[in-house]
Amino acid sequence: MSTAPPAVHVSGLHKSYGKLEVLKGVDFSVAAGSIFALLGSNGAGKTTVVRILSTLLKPDSGTAGVAGFDVLAQPERVRASISLTGQFAAVDAILTGRENLVMVARLRQVKNPGQVADDLLRRFGLTDAAGRRVATYSGGMRRRLDIAMSLIGDPPVIFLDEPTTGLDPEGRIEVWKEIQGLADSGTTVLLTTQYLEEAEKLADRIAILHQGTIIVSGTLADLRKLLPAAKAELVERQPTLEEIFLAVVKKEPS
Repeated sequence: MSTAPPAVHVSGLHKSYGKLEVLKGVDFSVAAGSIFALLGSNGAGKTTVVRILSTLLKPDSGTAGVAGFDVLAQPERVRASISLTGQFAAVDAILTGRENLVMVARLRQVKNPGQVADDLLRRFGLTDAAGRRVATYSGGMRRRLDIAMSLIGDPPVIFLDEPTTGLDPEGRIEVWKEIQGLADSGTTVLLTTQYLEEAEKLADRIAILHQGTIIVSGTLADLRKLLPAAKAELVERQPTLEEIFLAVVKKEPS
């Protein structure tokens, strides 16, 4: 039985800025239709990896491929196969939510841009806010719109660079649901994050980037094996602050 080629493949990736060596030989693969989480602290090189994979930056050495195309030899084919959502929502606050989607659909020369916009608004729960200027949207709504815009043209691979930075608990959970929905529909998602809970909730496989190299990679179960086996103890579990916040907010009348 043949094994499907990875949607993303990185081997021996190096990148320096002057004397600062950011990537020191990064290797990983992402299976098609899966969620891959790249973890690391600020300055670990996560965004540099994403910029190389999205053809915005050239590596000093090493190879990288996306959807079967080499990022250096076939950058146009790579760009046609991906969508990138950065750390900050790239939406036009002056336009309405629907106008943002229609504009991107037209730029990508998608047929029936109005219908595409309406379908995405419905899918992401933004229909009621479609005619409002994005300046009036909450952080979670802007992020959902940003991700919706990234889906126009049905790219097989999506890069999400710290997609929930700055969001409140409700906004993060909304975005998590959408990310999981992408993978369920067959889209490959490469997610960078500093939030360990985010990777734990979403990722099929996790890699930890530290000081320019991948120091560990695998499923959550694989990573748990790196620590001593858990001991069974009877403890009284208290609700987390996030659970309390969400429970209280949901009780409030809208």
